[in-house]
Amino acid sequence: MSIITVENLSVKRHNSVVLSDISFKVKSGEYIGIVGPNGSGKSTLIRTLLGLDDIDGGSIEIMGESLARFSTWHKIGYLPQATVVANKSFPASVGEVVATGLLGSKSFPRKFKKIDRDRVLEILETLDIADLYQEQIGKLSGGQSQRVFLARAMVSDPDILILDEPTAALDPVTRAHFYETIASLNQDQKKTILLVTHDSSTIGNYATKLLYLDRRLIFFGNFKEFCQSRDMSKYFGDFAQHLICHQH
Repeated sequence: MSIITVENLSVKRHNSVVLSDISFKVKSGEYIGIVGPNGSGKSTLIRTLLGLDDIDGGSIEIMGESLARFSTWHKIGYLPQATVVANKSFPASVGEVVATGLLGSKSFPRKFKKIDRDRVLEILETLDIADLYQEQIGKLSGGQSQRVFLARAMVSDPDILILDEPTAALDPVTRAHFYETIASLNQDQKKTILLVTHDSSTIGNYATKLLYLDRRLIFFGNFKEFCQSRDMSKYFGDFAQHLICHQH
């Protein structure tokens, strides 16, 4: 069953084509690494899937519903690019920040209950940061902050988790730990993952499939197919493809 279906998608921004004729399907439980150069439309694709950017052509279905009619947004967890808190004296605690991820599934009046606190603690425990529950969000390290915002995206128990450049500001050790965490969510909890990254070689070790964008769909398939693709050899050049595929 396809949990996301994109057909002939085109998106314009300021009368300039950002994405053209994009078609692909994501099955429930798949882990899709979305890769491509700067300006290739990766973040635009994500924003369009989330209903934040307008469609100029084609269609998107999520969980069998057209994007225009889709209403159960709490079933999608989203971690945007910029999650570092600039104001180091921002008064919210980690527990309070994560709890805001439950608001979308609540009816008015929106009030937090003990069951919500228990859910927040549960997800913090899953991500090995339960000890940060009462810490001030602005005082955390980059890696800790990223895990807190991942917890916020996960706390409503979404079926789909969308992550936009989640490792860009992390050091290599923290980045590796983060990738392992996401892989565990996919394998152990069967979450459908869409992760945007510049790191084609690393994501190939984790993702079910790679979706390579350059304003159009260049490639969609598994990492082995990517490494054996003559079209990708022509696109990158043999040497660059070998570096990405660890064949050097």
